[in-house]
Amino acid sequence: MTSLQHNDALSETKASAPDEPVPQEPLRVISYGGGVQSTALLVLAATGEIDYRTLLFSNVGDDSENPASLRYIHEFAAPYARRHGLSLVHLQKVRRDGTTETLWQRLHRPDTRSIPIPVRMSNGAPGRRNCTADFKIKVISKWLKQHGATADHPATVGIGISVDEIHRANRRRSEPHEQISYPLLDLELRREDCARIIKDAGLPVPPKSSCFFCPFRTVGDWQRQRSDDPALFKKSQQLETVINARRAALGRDAVYLTRYGVPLGDAIRETFDEGDGDASCDSGWCMT
Repeated sequence: MTSLQHNDALSETKASAPDEPVPQEPLRVISYGGGVQSTALLVLAATGEIDYRTLLFSNVGDDSENPASLRYIHEFAAPYARRHGLSLVHLQKVRRDGTTETLWQRLHRPDTRSIPIPVRMSNGAPGRRNCTADFKIKVISKWLKQHGATADHPATVGIGISVDEIHRANRRRSEPHEQISYPLLDLELRREDCARIIKDAGLPVPPKSSCFFCPFRTVGDWQRQRSDDPALFKKSQQLETVINARRAALGRDAVYLTRYGVPLGDAIRETFDEGDGDASCDSGWCMT
C-alpha cells in the first residue's frame, strides 16, 4: 500500500513579542480507525462542525489491518483530508532500535509466550488483550507527548463512538496528558447517522476496521472473509495454528479465533448467523 500522508503539522502559534514565550494552541486530534464512526468525524471536521484539524491513524501493520480498510484510507480518506486542509497522520509502532513492529510480527515471534490478541479460551471467553494498548493507545500517546501534550496542557483526543455504542465510552482510560472526547455522543449521532454523513460527503461508506484476524470479529465477518477472500482466511487459520503449536509446546490448552471451541475452519463451516452480535473492542480505539 502506498504510504499515507506523513505531515504531522501542529496548530499555528500566535504572534508574540520577541521577549515573550510563544503560546501554543492545545492539541486537538481525532483517533482515526478507518471505520464508519471515525470517518464521520473526518467529514464533520472537514465541514467545520467539530473543531479538529489533525487525525491520527495508528496502523498496527499493513500485514495485520483489514486490507479493505487500508485501501479505503489510501483511496478515499487521505485524499479527502488533503482536499479539506486536514492532516491525516500515519503512525506505526517503533521499537527502541528505530525499526517498526507490526502485530502480525509480534504474534509470530518465537520467543513470545503471551498472546496480545483476545483469543478465545475453550469455554469461549476472551483472553487477555494487549494489542490495542501496545499498537494504538501507546503509539498515539507517544506522538502526543512528542508534540507538546503534558498533564498541565493535555491534548483533546476525539474518539468515534456513536450513541448506539455508548457502552464503549470510557473516559477513565485516558492518559494524564490526554482528555478524551466523544463528539458523536455530544451530537447524539448513531451509526446510521454516521453512514448518512459519509454518503452526503460523496464518499463510500467504509468497511468495519479491525485486524483481519481479530477474535472479536463476528461470525458473519468470518463467513464473508472465507467466501470473499479465501487467501486471507487461510492466513487467519495459519495464525491460529501457530499460536496453538506454541501453546502446546508450553503445555497449555488450545485457544481459538472464535468462541466455538474448535478450529476456525470448522467453526465457520458449521456455524453462520448474519444476526450474530458484535462484541467489538471496548476501548474505543479499535473498530471505529
